[in-house]
Amino acid sequence: MTRTVERTELELPDGRTLGIHDTGGAGDVVLWHGGTPNTGEPPAPWRETDTRWIGVDRPGFGRSPRLPGRRVADVAADVRAVLDHLGVETCRSVGHSGGGSHALACAALLPERTTSALSISGLAPFSGADWFEGMGPHSRASLGRATGGRRAKEQFEAAGGSGGVDFTDDDWATLEGPWGWFGTVVAEATADGRGGVVDDDVAHVNPWGFDPAAITVPVTLVHGEADRVVPLAHARRLAALIPGADLVTVPGAGHLSVLEEISR
Repeated sequence: MTRTVERTELELPDGRTLGIHDTGGAGDVVLWHGGTPNTGEPPAPWRETDTRWIGVDRPGFGRSPRLPGRRVADVAADVRAVLDHLGVETCRSVGHSGGGSHALACAALLPERTTSALSISGLAPFSGADWFEGMGPHSRASLGRATGGRRAKEQFEAAGGSGGVDFTDDDWATLEGPWGWFGTVVAEATADGRGGVVDDDVAHVNPWGFDPAAITVPVTLVHGEADRVVPLAHARRLAALIPGADLVTVPGAGHLSVLEEISR
């Protein structure tokens, strides 16, 4: 049976509020970083174990107000505040898609609180035109517009964005099963608009605020070989940057279907 999630809010000293999702429990703690756009709600298909899952709504998603201009690195301070608030000493940092980079930020900037990191279908730091190679047209258009800055990206989203997503047939099939859970968290994440999408994408094509090469905790990178939302080349670049990173490629898997594959 999928465990329920308690939702609370934490007011930070700067006046911002963070939405927190927590399954509770006495098991190992996993800190979940949802993709773009997701809330911090931990994946329903993975909540059947004794693991304690904690997630935080990134600014602009769910119950966390927007913070324009945020960097990927800024997640670390928010996570530290949440872990302190919940009395959690250490955790594993796990992220999917746009959350992968944020999982790595915690590994780099909170090594005393992060025992390991797992990035699934995650982006590599921006490197120019070659960064887009292998991306489908929708991802290329959306992230490409973010390189023009926040205003350009806001105008792009206000006009309807790219009009689609570069999922494979297997990705769409994945959404017909338990991972249809994504529909709920995406809807909640964007209920107040797509400001979080704007800020996530702009953060990804600008300096992240930390060096992946400085990560000292164990890192695993998992990526589907057929992913066209974030192509496999991104995982290979991360593996080359992060000392000792373990790269696991999944033949035939796409951006979402990789989650189903590694659950088996």
